[in-house]
Amino acid sequence: MLKDLFSKKKKYATIKGNSESLENKPNIPSGMWTKCEDCHSIIYHEDLVSNNYVCKKCNYHFKLRAKERINLFFDKDKFTEYDRYLRTKNPLEFEGYEEKITKALKSTDSLEGVITGVSFINGIKVCTAVMDSYFMMGSMGTVVGEKITRIVELATKEELPLIIFTTSGGARMQEGILSLMQMAKVSAALARHSEKGLLNITILTHPTTGGVTASFAMEGDIILSEPRALVGFAGRRVIENTIKETLPDDFQTAEFLLQKGFVDKIVDRNNLRTYVYKILKIHGGCGYE
Repeated sequence: MLKDLFSKKKKYATIKGNSESLENKPNIPSGMWTKCEDCHSIIYHEDLVSNNYVCKKCNYHFKLRAKERINLFFDKDKFTEYDRYLRTKNPLEFEGYEEKITKALKSTDSLEGVITGVSFINGIKVCTAVMDSYFMMGSMGTVVGEKITRIVELATKEELPLIIFTTSGGARMQEGILSLMQMAKVSAALARHSEKGLLNITILTHPTTGGVTASFAMEGDIILSEPRALVGFAGRRVIENTIKETLPDDFQTAEFLLQKGFVDKIVDRNNLRTYVYKILKIHGGCGYE
């Protein structure tokens, strides 16, 4: 009958899989492959690690955690961390701030948005601050400012060169004006370091924005950058709405800043350690082991 064609009780054939073939199906371990965020190539993870987290096809530089960068850049097992347990409070009693900090602690092995300490590059002793975008986007709060200030003051006291790796989403809004004050505090410490004739190298990494860009990120004696890093203060949309103009496609990239004289050199990650070592040698080294 016609109504039987539309019956909900109609039965369909089921195809059962071969249990033996399912058991023999290859199991690909999680994390074995990584997709490039730029060219979308699928990269064998061990190849990516061996190339310092740079895509061999398009030269895209993956973001690094602070400790990963320290392990790649400085002499092996020569990094001594300072002020590791300097911890953030909630001075404005900002709702949800403690929960965000707890979440950030789970996403990286950094305890704050920056790791500071003393290390060596081919035996040359340096003070360093390495920011971590995986901890609340590397936002600059009171502890980040304090840790960087202290390591700059140590470099000044011991007359050591300073290397700062920047990556940040800007000032940490949960700390209000206390966060913005860190711009002036770090800058004042850098001025005293400069007055002693000591070398300050800034290395911009993706992304470096907001108050960090407006202060110590652009105060290095020599400013280097990784390729295609985003570097700027306000966002593109904010600027375009303010000046009522369309900005160039490469606006706020490291390459654009190089053309305008804000960056001295763009250096691939695989060449960065050698390049910085040559700069240190040209400036007389300092504090050899």
